[in-house]
Amino acid sequence: MSKLESVETLVIGSGPGGYVAALRSSQLGMKTAIVERSQIGGVCTHIGCIPSKALIAESHRYDLLRQFNNADAAASFKNAQDFKQGIVTKQAGGVRYLLKTAGVSILEGEASLVDAHSAIIKQAGQEQTISFKYAILATGSRPIELQAFPVGGRILSSTEALSLPEVPNSLVVIGGGYIGVELGQMYAKFGTKVTILEGGEQVLPGFEADLAVPVVRQLKADGINVITGATAEKVVQNADTITLHYVKNLEQQHVIAEYVLVTIGRKPNTDGNLGLEHIGLPVTSRGLIETDEQCRTAIPHIFAIGDITAGPTLAHKASYEAKIAAEAIAGHASEVDYKAIPLVVFSNPELASVGLSETEAKSKFIPIVMGKASFGINGRALALGETEGFVKIVADATSGIVLGAQIVGVEASTLVSELALAIEMGATVEDLAMTIHPHPTLGEVIMEAAENTVRKMMTTFREWE
Repeated sequence: MSKLESVETLVIGSGPGGYVAALRSSQLGMKTAIVERSQIGGVCTHIGCIPSKALIAESHRYDLLRQFNNADAAASFKNAQDFKQGIVTKQAGGVRYLLKTAGVSILEGEASLVDAHSAIIKQAGQEQTISFKYAILATGSRPIELQAFPVGGRILSSTEALSLPEVPNSLVVIGGGYIGVELGQMYAKFGTKVTILEGGEQVLPGFEADLAVPVVRQLKADGINVITGATAEKVVQNADTITLHYVKNLEQQHVIAEYVLVTIGRKPNTDGNLGLEHIGLPVTSRGLIETDEQCRTAIPHIFAIGDITAGPTLAHKASYEAKIAAEAIAGHASEVDYKAIPLVVFSNPELASVGLSETEAKSKFIPIVMGKASFGINGRALALGETEGFVKIVADATSGIVLGAQIVGVEASTLVSELALAIEMGATVEDLAMTIHPHPTLGEVIMEAAENTVRKMMTTFREWE
């Protein structure tokens, strides 16, 4: 273990929040160390964003191959797992390389805060004490476990679901949020019989109904049985199967599968051995740490970012906050501004949202105008055979400033960045409409949605006159 004894900035956690915080801190001239108890790169790199998207991409490739040459699911899934692990290894190596070349000291072990300016790092029976002037807590989150469905045996969390050695014959997913939909659809494309059980009235409850409709249509086309308004109650595990009992419309029902996957959300890693109680740093009833506009906690020299703070559990939110925290420590006037945080679901078709939705704008009594455009007649979408979906833009009815946008369709995850930039810079729908987009590209759908919004504004003005 390193003999490092004191630093200016100590970062605890090396996920997309932690490692970015450490890099920025070192770039700003501060002696920085980062502590990781598991694997450099954190959950996102090893058991979250990166491996899941690798498997999702491979499932799409297999689905295409199967349509043309009856590709073998077992062999393809093994290749997909090997491909996924190669991506993870490369990504983790890249994070470690960046940290080392930036001069960040890497301490591998579990950090426990002893007091407001020191922590003990424990690993393999050894421990060392390190003192710090500032600390950035970036310990991330873990899947929530239900008491009635403890992970083990044939009950999986997202972690185990990403590392199954073989394609299961059948799978029941508890929770129809983005993780449940992404992993359920991925396995369905490899041939698994999938059932998604959702307690609400629609899957993907964070999105408006019109955006979820094309995804639900594809889920059904993939052979997935979507059951909404259902409450999971208990499971009975056998040697080869597991039976899930649930209630729908006050009736007891059940479904039998090879595995049950629980995807009902994530829990912040603020408990355990972190030692917040030793420094008197409180957490909310949900286990979150409250912070100010610079990610500063109730203890002014200690900062918190990412999943352990309020807001969506998104890797890019954590990375954004990481830069703010490091710059605040360096004395910069940086502050968070969350008006343009994209939310993406890597379903098929993909979903993306940024800024205000129609519902949110109306709840704030903001006068809005909206415009839509479909992928259905877009030349590039037609060439790709991916014509499902649309782009919807929400703009201020008077000024035309873009307030939000939602996309369901091919490459929504990429296209949303243009709309995030538009919101961030205060662009109007006319700015988007007058931007020359190359042809034939998917981006033209954004231009057309903007043009339709402008036309609606003009119509509204004429009505006022």
